[in-house]
Amino acid sequence: MATKTYTKLNFHSYTFCIWKEVPFSDIKDLKINYKSQSGSEYIFTAEGLYRISNHWGRVANCHWRLIPLADFKNQNAIVGYAKWTDFYSNDDTSKLFFIKVDLEKQDVNFYHKLSLENQEKVVLRNAKETAKTIRTIKQVLTETDWAKYLQYDDLDVLRKEIVNELVNSERSFLEIKKQYLS
Repeated sequence: MATKTYTKLNFHSYTFCIWKEVPFSDIKDLKINYKSQSGSEYIFTAEGLYRISNHWGRVANCHWRLIPLADFKNQNAIVGYAKWTDFYSNDDTSKLFFIKVDLEKQDVNFYHKLSLENQEKVVLRNAKETAKTIRTIKQVLTETDWAKYLQYDDLDVLRKEIVNELVNSERSFLEIKKQYLS
């Protein structure tokens, strides 16, 4: 499958991208090339682009996630950088995304299938299924009510088993919980 080439003309239309925050000093000598209606500013380079914005995540018809240098505060303008090769096609119905979880940090994120570095086996989901599964995983990691009627010896072990099942299968949370009923 050939990957689409992204440029300043099409990066903003139905794309997924993981941007990396950079300090404002990285752009101090660069000229703003474009300002969007929502106030985001863009600087285009041959290798990629900088985006100065106070909103990330779901941006119009795109999914743009920011990897912050520090804790992200949605009110502050932040500079993000992405290479043109960091953009992937995106739509809401195709199974394009997979989920990764860092249990120690209780961190849950999603990635585009074309960003896989090797042939690891992953479960692909569309955008809506991915968002729903991530919400469920966060609930399992941070709350306890969901485990009220389940049989288990160690809640942390149960959390790990359920999260792994949510990430690596297409089974629903309800189906997974049923195996832990008394």
